[in-house]
Amino acid sequence: MSLQLIQLVVMILATVAVSFAVLEVGLRSLFGFGNPLIYIADEQIGYLLAPNQRTRRYGNRIEINQYSMRSEAILPTRSPFVLRVLLLGDSIANGGWWTDQNRTISSLLQHSLLTTYHHHFPQVEVLNASANSWGPTNELAYLQRFGTFEAQAIVLLINTDDLFATAPTSLPVGRDRNYPVRKPPLAVVEVLQRYLQKPKLPPHMEAHPTGDRLDMNLQAIAQMHALANANRSRFLLAMTPLKREVAPLQPRHYEIQARQRLEQFTKTQHINYIDFLPIFNSCPDPQAFYHDHIHLNKQGNQLVSKIIEQNLSQLLNLF
Repeated sequence: MSLQLIQLVVMILATVAVSFAVLEVGLRSLFGFGNPLIYIADEQIGYLLAPNQRTRRYGNRIEINQYSMRSEAILPTRSPFVLRVLLLGDSIANGGWWTDQNRTISSLLQHSLLTTYHHHFPQVEVLNASANSWGPTNELAYLQRFGTFEAQAIVLLINTDDLFATAPTSLPVGRDRNYPVRKPPLAVVEVLQRYLQKPKLPPHMEAHPTGDRLDMNLQAIAQMHALANANRSRFLLAMTPLKREVAPLQPRHYEIQARQRLEQFTKTQHINYIDFLPIFNSCPDPQAFYHDHIHLNKQGNQLVSKIIEQNLSQLLNLF
């Protein structure tokens, strides 16, 4: 092999190596790939975000505390000078990778409560116990495991799909790309896995509008309500609509029936309930509240946190 050919091969390899390094650094620094949130399987809850994690995705800060909450580290017991609210939910409450820590519903609610009621409470904590695709049975299992953290109020934030959520399962953990159990060796590897592999959920986890699931989830909500009462916490249930439900689109028939069942259920159980569908539809452009077909954007989070704050003020007599 001639010297010129060797030099050419070396130059090509060096160029490829430098390009790969630049790509790797860019994917990590600009988009946060290579450091995804890790999940852990749990027999009762199904799965949890692994505790004590910090990362950034597309510039958005994400922090998970020692109790798998999307919140800063907390003390297990509440100071008498602290107003503590426990928010339970799925990816809407969590905010996902598209929401910075300071723009989640819990952070917005915490800031507004502190601003308004600092003369009553010098410190406010809104604890965000949530994970992607959790349903009422996951949230009940979390509450049974960790307790209420002495919160004066518990807010359960669900969406219409959660009425048909499955029982807790850990099957997606380590199988589905959205529930990794370890960090990838390279950011490039994560991108290839995330965008070239299709997620594989077990067939029974796909959404099916069955009455059995609705009954199961209503009973889970009733048990959370009872746990809140037993721990002297006020309980507030709130449900956001899917994008297809708001004007000018129309919900599906089974969704209308489930909403009617839920409304009657909350009256029978004496549960404080916020239905965000009429609230959204009272706004000029309710579809402007959405990041996608189900998740909310900054505007949507702000409206939801505002309405929840107003209801909490009445429940806790914060006037």
